[in-house]
Amino acid sequence: MRIVIALGGNALLKRGEPMLAETQRANVRLAAEQIAKAYEGNELIVTHGNGPQVGLIALQNDAYKAVPMYPLDVLGAESIGMIGYLIQQELVNFVPKSATLATVLTQTEVDPKDPAFAHPTKPVGPVYTKEEAEALAAKNGWTIAPDNDKYRRVVPSPDPKRIWGLDPLKTLVRNGHIVVCCGGGGIPTYFDEAGNLVGAEAVIDKDLASSLLASSVEADVFIIATDVDGVYVDWGKPTQRRIVEADPESLRAMDFAKGSMGPKVEAACRFVERCGKTAVIGALHEIDKILKGEAGTRVVAQKGVKYDA
Repeated sequence: MRIVIALGGNALLKRGEPMLAETQRANVRLAAEQIAKAYEGNELIVTHGNGPQVGLIALQNDAYKAVPMYPLDVLGAESIGMIGYLIQQELVNFVPKSATLATVLTQTEVDPKDPAFAHPTKPVGPVYTKEEAEALAAKNGWTIAPDNDKYRRVVPSPDPKRIWGLDPLKTLVRNGHIVVCCGGGGIPTYFDEAGNLVGAEAVIDKDLASSLLASSVEADVFIIATDVDGVYVDWGKPTQRRIVEADPESLRAMDFAKGSMGPKVEAACRFVERCGKTAVIGALHEIDKILKGEAGTRVVAQKGVKYDA
């Protein structure tokens, strides 16, 4: 099978952890061990988020006052190269030594008139107390928003419209290479009024872009690997139940948290609607069970909803 695995943010940096290179490498190593279980006999594409990392690089970039801060698309490219390097280096330790890996800086087309540019919502960087966040917002001209009991900087998150460079990606995959791409949802780009391709000050949702990538490369399965074992109704309540299988229409009629599970459900639904194949939302440590149909929440074209007994 051709499999696209989208790594959740916790695979790289857990909430509240120090943003050290050693911490991220240790987390990536754990993720790589699980991803490797999907390699044998399959074509494998790995995507990932970059919210904490691009925010950190922006802070580091701002510390050097001799030049203005680099634009967010360029900082995003830096973060994607860093994360791709870590994934590629750690993953090679868990697959056969004959396996070859490639990290590709992927550009994603967005609409410059997307309403998201006027309403920043995508969290980037570390978490702050309310007082810290308000001070930084005043100093740097940021938009901030609550993130559970903390606050974070938020930036525009336009909808992904097209993945650039599909032919090279498909060539790599067809020739047996493990490909790490579409990091951070890809680098947001668009054509300006002069017809030039330029970068956008934004960060694209990783799951929505990964969904578009998965359908564009004709993946057989799209897996969103996170830190929970599936999608739940009544999450956090005594009545919570895990959804084993559901169709997009049924899922969209339910209510999921906009800042966490909501985008993942929407991404899975879009993949199924585009190509009629299966998407799964589940725990990273259950990748092998997910591939056997024994874990996670499966999003399928067939109408109906099944719950865990």
